[in-house]
Amino acid sequence: MRQVLKMLLILFIYSSCQAADCPDWPQSRLREETKNLAAQLGQWDGIYHLQGQSPIDDASYDNLRLKERLWLECAKQPDYEPNPPRDMASAHQTLTAHPVAHTGLKKMRDKAALASWMHGHQDLWVQPKIDGVAVSLIYREGKLVTLLSRGDGKFGQDWTDKAPFITAIPASINDKRQLLVLQGELYLMMTGHQQNLAGGMNARSKVAGAMMRRSASELLKNLGLFIWSWPDGPQMMENRLLSLTQLGFAQTAAFTRKVASVDDVAQWRDKWFNLPLPFATDGVVIRQSEEPAGQYWKNHTADWAVAWKYPPVTEATEVTDIETTLGRRGKITVLLHLKEIRIDDKTVSKVSIGSLARLKQWDVVPGDQVAITLAGQGIPKLDKVIWRVKDRTMPALPQPIDYSALTCFLPMPDCQQQFISRLIWLSGPEGLDMSGLGGATWRSLVQEQKVTNLADWLRLTPESLGSVPSISPKKAQKIYAQLQLSRQKTFRQWLSALGFPAFAVREAATYGNWSRLSNVTQQQWRHSTGIGEKRVTDIVDFINHPQVKVLTEMLREENVPAFVAADSSEANINSVDN
Repeated sequence: MRQVLKMLLILFIYSSCQAADCPDWPQSRLREETKNLAAQLGQWDGIYHLQGQSPIDDASYDNLRLKERLWLECAKQPDYEPNPPRDMASAHQTLTAHPVAHTGLKKMRDKAALASWMHGHQDLWVQPKIDGVAVSLIYREGKLVTLLSRGDGKFGQDWTDKAPFITAIPASINDKRQLLVLQGELYLMMTGHQQNLAGGMNARSKVAGAMMRRSASELLKNLGLFIWSWPDGPQMMENRLLSLTQLGFAQTAAFTRKVASVDDVAQWRDKWFNLPLPFATDGVVIRQSEEPAGQYWKNHTADWAVAWKYPPVTEATEVTDIETTLGRRGKITVLLHLKEIRIDDKTVSKVSIGSLARLKQWDVVPGDQVAITLAGQGIPKLDKVIWRVKDRTMPALPQPIDYSALTCFLPMPDCQQQFISRLIWLSGPEGLDMSGLGGATWRSLVQEQKVTNLADWLRLTPESLGSVPSISPKKAQKIYAQLQLSRQKTFRQWLSALGFPAFAVREAATYGNWSRLSNVTQQQWRHSTGIGEKRVTDIVDFINHPQVKVLTEMLREENVPAFVAADSSEANINSVDN
């Protein structure tokens, strides 16, 4: 009774989680998108089974299959077994039936799922999951009579004419029974291949390409064979491995290990991932020794064997929203919000794709399925869009024409992001270098209306700072000290902090203060080294911008030395020059 209640609780939790993950779409759109996804998966199935090619990586495919099942549940539509593919029936007349069907492998998402599966099975063994092409070998009275591709599991392509060129496939074996069927993997033989360093190296596609060619490829002599199933063979795995070795398939015994726990499996999985092997792998297969008679095998997932793949280099997920950020100079950066995923040891919930132009090139909208990879230093990167929803509605986004280096000196409704970016730059190492003032603090100050322009923060007191909920009295004192120290920063630091054109900051700083700088003529700027006509316009536009004039006047009133008017002696010199 306790076990029944436990299972009901698990099912309840699972159903609740699934319901929470249902797309927030009308039922009509959900049915249409599910139909669209099913059609795409069916097309990929046909290419995979008929042509031996993978239009999409396994991790992305598995993710989309899970997505389809979830959507079917959300739409209250019946699920189905996706193997065989639904578009294969018309092709069966050109294929050959397997004497024993090829089963599929259910993929374990993590160690906990594998542990749960192992709990209900006995006498377990682990093998590397070799990244190759599945085949059936059919022997009659010791002679190879047929070599078949896996196809859809029930029907496969006849590749018997390729067998003589593959030295790993014996033309005869020392077993005279009427029918002997073996199932295994043709793979590209390698020397010291390390999966953790080299990855899959497109090994499967190379094997499939060689087998699909009309004429015999030179690559065939470089193919190996790993037998992973012997339907109706010896019942115990130890006897099966010994018999396979005697028949000439010794590699199976060399790479099949008995395991007693999920930790044993994990150890072999890590070992085969890191050590040199003669083939590419993409995980491990865990199988129980006892299997049903071959006549009961179906071209669906088996219940006596599962796969536990390596962590994918890329991970598939769904785009949930599109956000933009505004830099201090008006640059718009696009962020994709994602359904949270883990890649290696990192949790990823958003990824930057750059400009709005890049967003247009990617043609991605909320609801699309994308593949994410980790670039240098573990930074998430959009690798590809693997499936697009039919409804291509794009959220309203800011446009580049509305923002520039001379916009958002004030926190107006459409300017909050750029204004805060200006403040972050102002207090950062390239500006006034104020310790303890980062994005979170500035956002709080702006939100509480303690800062309303790029200079009134100079008037803040410890008391006004401390009234902000996120700022403690102790922190308020430290921030206040930094604000006051900023008054003595150099003219060059202040120019950079306020956003003066970066290419001219060094030249402008030589004038010593804003009073002198604002009197420099366009002719004088043209004579400065490295400053052309366009740059002169940028400098003059900045100096004469109404908000900049208001800002510099406020800094003068606050007695910031870099903005105080020139002294009388300097004024006299200027009058003489005039």
